[in-house]
Amino acid sequence: MSTNDATARRSVTLVDTSLRDGMSSVSHKFTPAQVAEISSGLDKAGVSTIEVAHGIGLGASSIQYGFAAATDPEYVRAAVEATGQADIAVLYVPGIATLAELGGAIEAGARTVRVAVHCTEADCAEQPVVWAREQGMRVMCFLMMSHKLEPAALAEQARKLESYGAQVVYVVDSAGAMVPAHAGARVAALREAISADIGFHAHNNLGVGVANALTAAEQGATYIDGSLRGLGASAGNAQTEVLAAAFDRAGWGTGVDLFGLVDTAERVVAPLMSEPQIIDETALILGYAGVYSTFFHPTKRAARKYGVAERDILVELGRRGVIGGQEDMIIDVAAELAGRGEKAEATR
Repeated sequence: MSTNDATARRSVTLVDTSLRDGMSSVSHKFTPAQVAEISSGLDKAGVSTIEVAHGIGLGASSIQYGFAAATDPEYVRAAVEATGQADIAVLYVPGIATLAELGGAIEAGARTVRVAVHCTEADCAEQPVVWAREQGMRVMCFLMMSHKLEPAALAEQARKLESYGAQVVYVVDSAGAMVPAHAGARVAALREAISADIGFHAHNNLGVGVANALTAAEQGATYIDGSLRGLGASAGNAQTEVLAAAFDRAGWGTGVDLFGLVDTAERVVAPLMSEPQIIDETALILGYAGVYSTFFHPTKRAARKYGVAERDILVELGRRGVIGGQEDMIIDVAAELAGRGEKAEATR
């Protein structure tokens, strides 16, 4: 490659979320020692931002969301002590996390916070964004379930986040419901509307997570999320090591060592997985119906309890437009479907 070619090469920053979104795949049971080993591998491979926390975010370790093997500060501290260059990030969901818990993460060494709100509720991010900026943190914001808003409306929400002080605003495909045209249109709308950097977070329910990320970058996203081995809620995320290879083949610079990522994925992460991260029926229908990825395991449990099909629950949840935080609707829908089945059987 000539000097001119190298200078002109476009670039993206890969952010790894194996130790946050990936926590959902291991029931939030990574130990601090495992977090340290994975963080060290990512850091040595050149990943500049590593997200660490309970799978649902700070403060989520509970009977409702699942108890983690350690506290969020313990996870953050383990990652910070194991890395030399990478920035350690945490996820903050208003209504679950508190500013006190974010303060604890800062004390443990976190320097970036990713504030996640439903795509129609940017207003909920104002307090944590302003506070985090006052503490000197880098602030990224997630517009979760971005497929539920048309591009122009999503851009309006992004403008609000930028006005509060967000330095990066993410289009987030929380349900894995997008195909490349959807991802590209939303990123392009944000690129026209705001001057902040734009990120893209892909789930892989329809099998196009990496393609969506490539399209997002073509339309102006400069931060791209992934996780090693695709570890993440439901079908998992775009796979970090695959993203690195695909972007390189597409002519983009990522600043990471592909083989270093592969080594960590294969030798550290893979042995910790109880099963491969695949697109099974539930994950596929979840994406097709546009339902939040963390509904994956609760839907399986409800289907077994009430003797109804997982796909029927998910399609009905999608029809009702449920969002994150409405997990109680899974039980309601399952019970209603079971009741309908009993009535139909009784009339035969």
